[in-house]
Amino acid sequence: MKNIVILISGRGSNMEAIVRACAAERWPARVAAVLSNRPDASGLQFAADHGIATGVVDHKQFPDRSGFDAAMRDAIDAYQPDVVVLAGFMRILTDDFVEHYAGRMLNIHPSLLPSFPGMHTHRQALDAGVKLHGATVHFVTPELDHGPIVVQAALDVLPGDTPESLADRLLDSEHVIYPRAVRWFVEDRLQVQDGVVQVQPAEPQWFMAISPEAAGKQP
Repeated sequence: MKNIVILISGRGSNMEAIVRACAAERWPARVAAVLSNRPDASGLQFAADHGIATGVVDHKQFPDRSGFDAAMRDAIDAYQPDVVVLAGFMRILTDDFVEHYAGRMLNIHPSLLPSFPGMHTHRQALDAGVKLHGATVHFVTPELDHGPIVVQAALDVLPGDTPESLADRLLDSEHVIYPRAVRWFVEDRLQVQDGVVQVQPAEPQWFMAISPEAAGKQP
């Protein structure tokens, strides 16, 4: 039985999707803990209600990133994680922290990487005039938003879309691909070679939500 530790900063809707999928699909793993850098993160209550250990390492209590990262690393390692999942964890991590979890830390980014790394991805997509937008689950590396890609979801950009409507519609697809990626990891199905991730046995590493109906909501 593998241990999953999830880091959140707010509601943690992707965390909720992973917790539900882990239980419903009977993964060979358990969500051992949900940790946050914010004591008011509402997702902590969801985790507690589902019998999952929770904890807070408040970044405001540390004078620098390295001190915070060291404390968060200690909190994570207390649960002996096989994989660390960033689910709306709004902190830029130090290289030492990332290297400590090399090959066993996943993140979801709201764009089709390598396009639009960093912040304000939906505004970037609209300003660029792209016709497809999406989300990417990737391994975390020291270079921000550049780790090996595990799975991607795409949806069409519609006339009248705003950053808010894109984010809202995309969330449904995120809730499909992130649990899928974590499940592949805990089932030992992910192989990384020369920076390229393959799933064994093979399975589609993409999800398409082309119509507004399939994506979930109208803009």
